[in-house]
Amino acid sequence: MFGLKAKRRAKLRQRPFPDEWEIVLERDVPLYRRLPQADRDELHGHIQVLLAEKRFEGTAGFIVTDEVRLAIAAQACILLLHRETDYFMTLSSIIVYPAEYVARLEDQDENGLVWEEDEERAGESWALGSLVLSWRDIVEDRDDPEGDLNVVLHEFAHQLDAENGEMNGQPPIADPVLRSEWSPVMMEAYEKLGRQADAGRATAIDPYGAEDPSEFFAVATETFFQDPRRLQAVYPKVYSLLVRYYRQDPASWATGGRGA
Repeated sequence: MFGLKAKRRAKLRQRPFPDEWEIVLERDVPLYRRLPQADRDELHGHIQVLLAEKRFEGTAGFIVTDEVRLAIAAQACILLLHRETDYFMTLSSIIVYPAEYVARLEDQDENGLVWEEDEERAGESWALGSLVLSWRDIVEDRDDPEGDLNVVLHEFAHQLDAENGEMNGQPPIADPVLRSEWSPVMMEAYEKLGRQADAGRATAIDPYGAEDPSEFFAVATETFFQDPRRLQAVYPKVYSLLVRYYRQDPASWATGGRGA
């Protein structure tokens, strides 16, 4: 079965990439414009596989167009470049809202009291099945030239994290040396961010990363691609780990943007 899946994916990656799709990516995905040409060529193949294997669903009246599917798939697949991948193996569907949506949260305190509250969200990722995105937030991230937020990268980083069975900030890592270095480096940086956030000080990356180690990995991934020089300057050890994990060095890209 695995052999058949691999052959099917190889055929999908070899399909010609439509010219009109490339026009959409040039227009709608700033990260695509920064990629070296060889990476673009590889990305085209990954996009073909993702679009064939994952279901895109609009909700709350949102209509998922080819342009929407392409913009999401391209950003998600940037995380897969140069690595062995099973294409977000636990993910089956991508649900897109027109804007932020309300999620009902339920928790229980140490006294057994259960409470509920509503929270507005731009996206969320579940370990099995689905991933949710707000299209308005995707567009706002795209149109902010100085921003380091990217909800697509954030939620798909959670999908990578979940491939070890839980979202704990340490995705599966084959390299034993990198795996041994991961937790000490990431935890040191996570705790530093937490201290800064607790003290009300300005932080170099989104303070939401101080929520837990999984959120730190997702936020660090956003900044790694969106503003690599900043992450490299403030968290050089984290940047080095992510270069080795993603097998990419966005700070070295010479195609323009803040990483150039």
